[in-house]
Amino acid sequence: MKKLLIPALLSALIVGCSSTPVDETSGAPVESRNGSSGVASVTAGGLDSRGLPRELTDPKSQLSQRSIYFDLDKYDVKPEYQDLVAAHAKYLVTNRGFKVLIQGNTDERGSREYNLSLGQKRADAVKRSLVMLGAKEEQVESVSLGEEKPKNPGHDESAWAENRRADILYRAPDGRGEF
Repeated sequence: MKKLLIPALLSALIVGCSSTPVDETSGAPVESRNGSSGVASVTAGGLDSRGLPRELTDPKSQLSQRSIYFDLDKYDVKPEYQDLVAAHAKYLVTNRGFKVLIQGNTDERGSREYNLSLGQKRADAVKRSLVMLGAKEEQVESVSLGEEKPKNPGHDESAWAENRRADILYRAPDGRGEF
C-alpha cells in the first residue's frame, strides 16, 4: 500500500505545481496617466532603451533626477532634496511593481571602512524617507559603494561634493532597468 501511496502523492504534488503559460505578446509595461485622477499606472509602449517608462528618464521630469547630495560626514537628507525624495516615493506608491536600489556613495577622504559605513547610512536615510512616504519596504533596497564609484574623479572640494551622494536606480516589474 505504501508503494502506491508515495508515487500517487508525488504525482499530485507535481500536477499541483504546474504553472500557466505567460502571454509574451502583451508587450512590456509602461506608464500612462489617468486624466481624471492624475495617478500613474503601467500600460504598454513608451519605454526607453533600459525598459523604463520615459517619465523616469525624461530630463524634463523631476523623476529623472536620481542623486541626493550630502554634506561632508553627514547622512541626513537635506531640505532641498525632500521634494525629490517625495516624488520618487509617490511614483513607487503608484507603481507597486517597481523597485529601487539606493546606492550610498562618499568622497575619497576617510578610511575604506568609514566610507562604507557612511555610504550605507546615506542609502538607509533615503530608504527610510521613501518608506515613511508610503513606498513598501520590499520595494527599496539600500547598499553602500563607499568611495568606489565616484561621479567626479577629481581631487578637490567640487569633485568631492559631487561624490557625496545617494543614487536611486529603478527596476521595472519585468526585471528590466538600471540594476
